[in-house]
Amino acid sequence: MPFMRSKPTRPATLVASLAVGLGATLAVAGCASQFPELYPPTAATSQGADVRTLYDIVFILAVIIFVAVEGAIIFAVWRYRRKPTDTDLPPQTHGNNLVEIIWTIIPTVIVLYLFIVSWQTLNTVEAKSDHPGVRVAAVAKRFSWSFLYLANDGKTPLFTTTAAGDGVFGTMVVPAGEAIDVKLVSPDVIHAFYVPKFLFKRDVVPGRTNEFDFTVDPGDVGQTFRGQCAELCGSGHGGMTFEVKAVSRPDFDKWLQEQIAAAKASPPPSGPPASGPPASGPPASGAPPPSGAPPPSGAPGSPAAAAEVDLAAQNIAFDKSTIEAPAGVPFVIKFTNNDAATQHNVEIKNPDGSVAFKGDLVTGVASATYNVPPLKSGSYPFQCTVHPTMTGTLTVK
Repeated sequence: MPFMRSKPTRPATLVASLAVGLGATLAVAGCASQFPELYPPTAATSQGADVRTLYDIVFILAVIIFVAVEGAIIFAVWRYRRKPTDTDLPPQTHGNNLVEIIWTIIPTVIVLYLFIVSWQTLNTVEAKSDHPGVRVAAVAKRFSWSFLYLANDGKTPLFTTTAAGDGVFGTMVVPAGEAIDVKLVSPDVIHAFYVPKFLFKRDVVPGRTNEFDFTVDPGDVGQTFRGQCAELCGSGHGGMTFEVKAVSRPDFDKWLQEQIAAAKASPPPSGPPASGPPASGPPASGAPPPSGAPPPSGAPGSPAAAAEVDLAAQNIAFDKSTIEAPAGVPFVIKFTNNDAATQHNVEIKNPDGSVAFKGDLVTGVASATYNVPPLKSGSYPFQCTVHPTMTGTLTVK
């Protein structure tokens, strides 16, 4: 029995099929943004908006190609399926110049278009303002962030912001609607500056200063954006977070003057102590001791018999699970970090979970003396802020 070909598809049917496929493509692309795992978040910066537009273009083209290819496969399987009455192969076609030209030209045009729009987006993201509103050097050091604010010349340091607490190890405050110039610096290993809402990631490479600008949308005044290191840098990588706070220009100017005044009012101590570890926390941060805390034991004006507690960190654990201190009087924790290139500290919690005392971060191997204010009788849990699994109990009596 000769092979019988099915009737050709009518043009109207083909057009309707293409219209349905295109509609499905646009619907999928429009709904994709409702799934955070599939689509990036709404951009919070002007540079991020350009990246989001590029993502939209690539995603829609990918969906169109996927629907077209899969649709053609499904159509061919259904249209030219073998029937029980088919006993011979249909006539075979070998080569079709027109089809081959079409499927060569279309991908070439798509690739060239994607190259052009990607190049334009890259140039926009890489563009730097000649007169940025703020200049900041972001220093990534295992395992925390610090932000050194610079004068308009981009060289003169003004002050440094560090940890903000609550698991945030670095804070950057910026005015919304203005270009912020950021220089990335690392004194140890490769890190990465990544803020999901900025749709942006840039490596922080030792010995090289990477620089970029970003501008937070004016409508995001008052918002706080969480960031993190996105390059595996060691055992504390998972806790290496920071935040970017967007404020209005008047609020930023007020905050800036307060920080400059505080930096001028707190010069570093002149000369090292007579013996023992530094008297005001780890040398890495240079932060002053907590307000109201007494000087360390042995320093001028300190209590003659201030209680001292020895505590050390090694292999991501405290050497003691329990320590004791007297109630109602200040005491000193002599803390030693024995983990090389790893940051630790001691944070004491009140029974209600609030912070009673938090020592500055110490980058090992190094020591620090923490001056703890008087505590009431009771049991206080303590931990390392960077490594919450490092815990212990302080008994005050």
